[in-house]
Amino acid sequence: MLFLPRVDTVVALTSPPLISFLAALYALFTSARLYCWIMDLNPDEAIAAGWLKEKSITTRLLKRMMNYSLRRAEKVVVLDRFAKDRVRAEGVAGERIAVLPPWSHSDVVSYSSSGRQEFRNKHGLDGKFVVMYSGNHSPCHPLDTLLEAALTLRNRSNVVFCFVGGGSEQEKVKHFSGQHQLANIKCLPYQPLAGLSASLSAADLHVVVMGDPFVGIIHPCKVYNIMAIGSPMLYIGPEESHVTDLAPQFNGQLLTAKHKDHDTVVGHISKASLSSSERLERQSNASPYSKEVLLPQLCAIVELGGNEIHALPRSMPSDSVLSITNEPGT
Repeated sequence: MLFLPRVDTVVALTSPPLISFLAALYALFTSARLYCWIMDLNPDEAIAAGWLKEKSITTRLLKRMMNYSLRRAEKVVVLDRFAKDRVRAEGVAGERIAVLPPWSHSDVVSYSSSGRQEFRNKHGLDGKFVVMYSGNHSPCHPLDTLLEAALTLRNRSNVVFCFVGGGSEQEKVKHFSGQHQLANIKCLPYQPLAGLSASLSAADLHVVVMGDPFVGIIHPCKVYNIMAIGSPMLYIGPEESHVTDLAPQFNGQLLTAKHKDHDTVVGHISKASLSSSERLERQSNASPYSKEVLLPQLCAIVELGGNEIHALPRSMPSDSVLSITNEPGT
């Protein structure tokens, strides 16, 4: 940052954690405007996960660093109303907080019947009811309840649990599968963006998991790509979260269950598997969350301070360009 050309505005994300503090110092010494774009809130995430003690010296120092950047920012952009509440609790005035969800990869991700069949043939899923967890396997998204459901349904030869992605918890999935000798669990690596439509389309029921302590701290962006596919979804997590806020967008195709209530999860999967998913008409319900809709709103927040967002057209003006190095929605 020291060797970059002088800029008027800095947009600080949250990966790596607390990089917004460096951005705040840069803005202070260069008189640039600072905008914080909060993907996940730290050190709150580390505290909720048990990686940091809430009252430790380290935690208090990291909190001060984050709060300094939040209070220094012209605007703080958060992904949902729960994150807004947490940021307000840190002393940021509500009028300086903008709520803007991340967008789907709707320009490259959509339901593909041919991709679905190709992916299912390649991985031995043809003729199966595929329950898919796709994305980061993180302790923030505990998979225990889903794994217990897989164990209960081990003798249902037509149901397969497909875990696609990576992360520390994928090893836990593999260990659980091996320990119980489960033939109904399949683990696959992250898929390239070009193949994401095929892999997501291959599922009959997608699963999104949110750990109870993480509401307002993290935001499972995968839900928007699932909406772009038009797939039914099973949500395992707290009753009140941004995922359940999206329920009306799913047209009755959102199933919910709490953690440790594996009987409800088993019931949802069993009932869903009885219907012929091949005959379901897939229709994207992610249009309000597409890049074409949301990117202009983000640009408005940065360029106009968020005061005239709704007056802007839904497409990017030709003389306005915003470069973002790591897009949300992955």
